[in-house]
Amino acid sequence: MENDDLTVAILGPGGVGGLLAARLAVAGHRVICLAGDETVRTLRGNGIRVRSERYGEFTARVEAETELRERADVVIVAVKHTALDAALERVPAAALAEGTLVVPLLNGVEHPAALRARYGEGRVAPAVIRVESTRVAPGVIEHDSPFVEIDLTGETVESGPLDRFAAALEWAGVKARVLDGEAATLWAKMAFLAPFALLTTRYGVPLGEVRTRHREELVSLVEETAAVGRASGAATDAEAAMARYDAFPAAAKSSMQRDAEAGRPLELDAIGGALLRAAERHGVEAPVAARLVRELGRTS
Repeated sequence: MENDDLTVAILGPGGVGGLLAARLAVAGHRVICLAGDETVRTLRGNGIRVRSERYGEFTARVEAETELRERADVVIVAVKHTALDAALERVPAAALAEGTLVVPLLNGVEHPAALRARYGEGRVAPAVIRVESTRVAPGVIEHDSPFVEIDLTGETVESGPLDRFAAALEWAGVKARVLDGEAATLWAKMAFLAPFALLTTRYGVPLGEVRTRHREELVSLVEETAAVGRASGAATDAEAAMARYDAFPAAAKSSMQRDAEAGRPLELDAIGGALLRAAERHGVEAPVAARLVRELGRTS
């Protein structure tokens, strides 16, 4: 398969966005990172340095701007929900070409509607990513997981550009696939993420301690979340989720837990709040989730 060069704008070159920016750049694509002044200066001068279990240590040269001012084939949105509204000012709708794809890699399930209202139905292709990657300083990324996997969906976009982007990711060493069913894809991740994030953050312990010291609560929350996922159109299964938790590294921490430890704002509404709103819409009882969201809300 030959590489098909793209121009890719990355809004938020942090742990996820920075890793993808670096991989796409070394694969030969033009990458424009969109960030604040300090990060822009750093990226222009030093590029992105990656330390990775999967890819080794390397530096990728990228372009960097504070705002998108030219055509891009793809805009990857890789910021936290807590910074989304402000960050989107860096991507004016008027700067997007007719065929530009907007690919959000955000936690939660509610953001596609907001992005479509801003950029149009035919541009937004929601996706989920599975990776452990952290920005330890501007332009410095530590990638800890042996995998980077992206599921793309495209119910409202043309299949050609989406398939082309998936192929570009594969060429860059990122496992990518295009799936049918946006709701099912987003909820498949949400059903795993919500219990992981809420419990590790609430108790301040890694997953291994959650699944031993707080196992009964974990099982109850997984069952609640799976029920909400099924009501929302996903084939979520509580037993399969528990098996995945039990196979996960004991030292794993959720991104929400890392944010809490660093004193950063929590994505509590995007994850826990969205879960509860979906539960209410579908008439699903979720008392454990409601209590955890309430308790975390008091401490965040």
